[in-house]
Amino acid sequence: MTPTFAIAGKLSREYLLPPTGSPRLDVPGGALLYAAGGLAVWDKSIALISKINQSVPHEWVDDLNASGFDVRGIYTDPESNNADQRSFMAYTSMNERSRSNAVSHFARRGMTFPKSLLGYQPKETTIKDLRESDPLSPAARRTPKDYQDIRFVHICPFDFINQSQMLNLFKGGSDQTVTLDPAPGYMKPNYWRELRVVLQGVKAFLPSEDELRSLFWGVSNDLWDMAKRVSDQGPQIVVIKRGPLGQFVYDAVGKRRYEVPAYSSRLADPTGAGDAFCGGFLAGYQRTKDPLLAALHGNVSASLKVEGNGPFAPLDVMPGLAEARLHALEEMAREV
Repeated sequence: MTPTFAIAGKLSREYLLPPTGSPRLDVPGGALLYAAGGLAVWDKSIALISKINQSVPHEWVDDLNASGFDVRGIYTDPESNNADQRSFMAYTSMNERSRSNAVSHFARRGMTFPKSLLGYQPKETTIKDLRESDPLSPAARRTPKDYQDIRFVHICPFDFINQSQMLNLFKGGSDQTVTLDPAPGYMKPNYWRELRVVLQGVKAFLPSEDELRSLFWGVSNDLWDMAKRVSDQGPQIVVIKRGPLGQFVYDAVGKRRYEVPAYSSRLADPTGAGDAFCGGFLAGYQRTKDPLLAALHGNVSASLKVEGNGPFAPLDVMPGLAEARLHALEEMAREV
């Protein structure tokens, strides 16, 4: 049976020193899995699209399959074996994120540096050419043919050229809903012209506030004005993710603007909360076709993520908690 949803994104070997709790060392991570965890809060009929190299234990894919995900879209590409699938992030005492100086972060916590992280260098995020392809981004041409019939698709952040091709793969039907979380590397004013072409195939654009401000640097300081400029290029919905401040939701069709506060959560680890939001948003839109209610679903998924460690922390909660939070949030959202 064809899954209801598809998520395309990168899977990584995660090394994480969270604000609280135990370190996560060489475990499954990446935007793909955090988005899947946020979506699975509401619906587990999900196809995963990703590329891995031979450094990734195949048991990880087997475990995803055993958990009920459709993993036929995760493929191994020997040509990417020279690419580093590891990712490192640590939180400082001020809860700021750091992806560099891994050795010093382990030393500061009095921890032995893991041998499996030796030689790690943080990836360069600056883009000099939009045609640059990340060897670890999933390729549209390797996506199983029957996935093209899936109506609800989320594309996680990865390089521009592969995201563009993935969008082209899924924008064939008028009844398809494709949501896009941009990569920060190309959210720059000099790439706006190319981005406008891609946006024509997107139902909902889901950038962070920092990414959107970077895109319109020197052009506008008004987030609502930025949202309208984006929606004029095609997306019917623009959601601006604002971290602990919640979200702004711009509904171009209904000509409405909403402000949604973040659900108050006990902070354990905010890693992947934005991705979990995107997954929850897609589930909410499939359920309701309502931009605000979709954002509330995403908000709840993010709130469950920050309270636990790992991509699937949102699934390890009491039954009924997500729905209860959803009802509480409905009273807190406001139209502006």
